[in-house]
Amino acid sequence: MRQSEFWKNFHLGTEIDIAGTFIYNGLRRLHEMESLYHESEVFEVLYNLAVGVERLLKVAVILIEHEDSVDQEAFEESLITHSHQELMRRVRTKHDLKLSAPHNEFLDILGRFYKTLRYGRYTLGADHTAEKKLLHRYIEKCLEIKVEDDFPFQITPNDDRIRKLIGKRVGMLTKGLYEVIVVEATRLGIFTYEIRSDSKAEKIFVRERFEFMAEDVLWKELLVFFLNAQEQSGVMKFMKSIEPLPFDPELTSEYLQCFGSEEKKLAVLDELESVYKDVENVKTRLRMLDVIGNSSFSFHDDDCDDNAS
Repeated sequence: MRQSEFWKNFHLGTEIDIAGTFIYNGLRRLHEMESLYHESEVFEVLYNLAVGVERLLKVAVILIEHEDSVDQEAFEESLITHSHQELMRRVRTKHDLKLSAPHNEFLDILGRFYKTLRYGRYTLGADHTAEKKLLHRYIEKCLEIKVEDDFPFQITPNDDRIRKLIGKRVGMLTKGLYEVIVVEATRLGIFTYEIRSDSKAEKIFVRERFEFMAEDVLWKELLVFFLNAQEQSGVMKFMKSIEPLPFDPELTSEYLQCFGSEEKKLAVLDELESVYKDVENVKTRLRMLDVIGNSSFSFHDDDCDDNAS
């Protein structure tokens, strides 16, 4: 295998994994947001999506344009760009992605954000909320709603309409670009498009799932199963053998939100730290908790007093 083939087959394959990870993280962050108000949260969504789509575009461009006869240095310099629109133009010289106006507009948002707007807060006179306003206007236009941004009096909550809208836009872009990569890699007789199983990239490129409603259903169904299972495995019996901490039953809804949001975990961690002050042997308890979900341990259903080995 020539050096260029190895590069396109393996290293660019890793790039697809990286791109999928960024896209996954951006959509996951959007899913967790309670509103569209906080600039740092909007930034995180746009940054991850912009990086992921840009890297995917560059993989497609390389597979389309690169030949061993090109000036390698000049070609690599042509990839040093943050213009999503220019990269897409290069892809479209050979492939028609059939993107509608709303999809092109969303690509333009990612490009504007990544090229200029993300640096806005480093400039004294700039509009320091420009990227948030850009996203708000796009959502208003597509959903025909008013995004309220008057904190703390009236702000628009994030909901499934918004999550699905952004998910569909991202999905159309990524599916089209991944199909281009599959076609071009097949033409070259390489397997750049192969995706690592059970990875974030697999959810994006293979399963083509651009929202996280199913994950929310999953953890809730598993919780119901654990609470109601008649036949219990060794690990379930082991968990029941651990004395529960005195959390407040009235705050059950808030506790459950920890399973779906990193911020909600932070809100409860202070309470956990306070409760741990009354635990007699924290190290022993932590060792017991470490066993739960640890594949290095096996459990024997008939003996929970000595069931970790």
